[in-house]
Amino acid sequence: MHISQLLLDSIPPIRLNYITISLATSSHSSAAPSSVSIRSCAKANNQSSTMSLRVAVIGAGAAGLAAARELRSEGHVPVVFERAGEVGGTWIYDDAAGEEAANSTSLYASLRTNLPREVMGFLDFPFAAVPDSVDPRRFPAHQEVLRYIQDYARRFELHQHLRLRTQVLSVTRRHSSCWSVRWRMEETHEDEEEEETFDAVVVCNGHYTEPRIADDIPGLKDAWPGKQMHSHSYRVPDPFVGQVVVIIGAKNSGGDISRDIAAVAKEVHMVDRAAPANTCRSPSRLSKPLAPIHAHQIERQVERAEEDGSVVFRDGTSVKADIIMHCTGYKYSFPFLGDDSTITIHDNRIHPLYKHVFPPQVSPSSDCRSRQFEYDDWLAEQSGHAKVEEWRKQMYDQVGLKKKDCPETYRDEWDDHDLLEQANQDFQKYL
Repeated sequence: MHISQLLLDSIPPIRLNYITISLATSSHSSAAPSSVSIRSCAKANNQSSTMSLRVAVIGAGAAGLAAARELRSEGHVPVVFERAGEVGGTWIYDDAAGEEAANSTSLYASLRTNLPREVMGFLDFPFAAVPDSVDPRRFPAHQEVLRYIQDYARRFELHQHLRLRTQVLSVTRRHSSCWSVRWRMEETHEDEEEEETFDAVVVCNGHYTEPRIADDIPGLKDAWPGKQMHSHSYRVPDPFVGQVVVIIGAKNSGGDISRDIAAVAKEVHMVDRAAPANTCRSPSRLSKPLAPIHAHQIERQVERAEEDGSVVFRDGTSVKADIIMHCTGYKYSFPFLGDDSTITIHDNRIHPLYKHVFPPQVSPSSDCRSRQFEYDDWLAEQSGHAKVEEWRKQMYDQVGLKKKDCPETYRDEWDDHDLLEQANQDFQKYL
């Protein structure tokens, strides 16, 4: 939650712009109007750590809003660019999904969180069930997460910093201390563009827009005749009535969607590309309440796809499928960053950033294999903020174990009542 504050306070000013061209993952003047004047970059060349900086934040999801709040709390002026017409980022549901809907989010109608609300919330703004909650369950539906993020924006008066329906076209370095941001309003003509200069840029455009396809399977690109789609385009199970579906990928979306469509599909075959060789997860673990699911846990990939519509698995079995759905994740994408940003993507890794966020200068050089919460604590110490509560860490770990053992029921049956009580006690000071 305090990532941006750490970046601005803990790093020598000369590194500021390089560092804030990165991903952010948790009542000063408002954002300037469209006709903003270009501020003098000569000041930034001799900037002190106490100078108020004008910072572009790209994206108004959870990360972008948190970044804007922390920037403002340190006396800086955030300007938040958001392509959608509201805040919420990936938690905005879009009915009109499809391969051509490049700007749609990745939500499907039945999606519920895979973490309890107590873990997901910001440290000083609990994600608690309130009278206007859309879904009061511990693992709520996506509409409840959107409600929470929008409440966060209202509570901390962040709308004054927003530029909604605004697409960032390019971010380029003007010189060592300034960045040029070129943008346009969504409803304007393509040639109506604006350009502004900022002292720094924080990139919070998310990770769920450019699907990654399992195109390494022989025959899938040039021979197999059936329909292929990515989970990014999935919304409801209705189109799969009576179909034989092969789902590639057994992580969160693969597991959810396989259960979602099993009630209407003829067969659902879910392939776990990450399973070790010669191993097979017990089908009953996945299909206890869902008999139509046939779980093939194959060594890393399907063997091949054939012209007659068959999908051949590594163990020699095969099925004639109507649809192949790729639940294979996403590529990192920053289409607005120029070559001079120093950020590159190779093998779906963001270079040269540690954990896809921080330059090597701020990574824990003594042990880059630290567990996430240990690293969070280190960041808190560096920035002078409170560490993540112990109950939150334990709850996160316990939910992970429960999810592995009981993938169908972990959202509605739990036994961490002592941790839940600690969470509710902590939340009282903020509610």
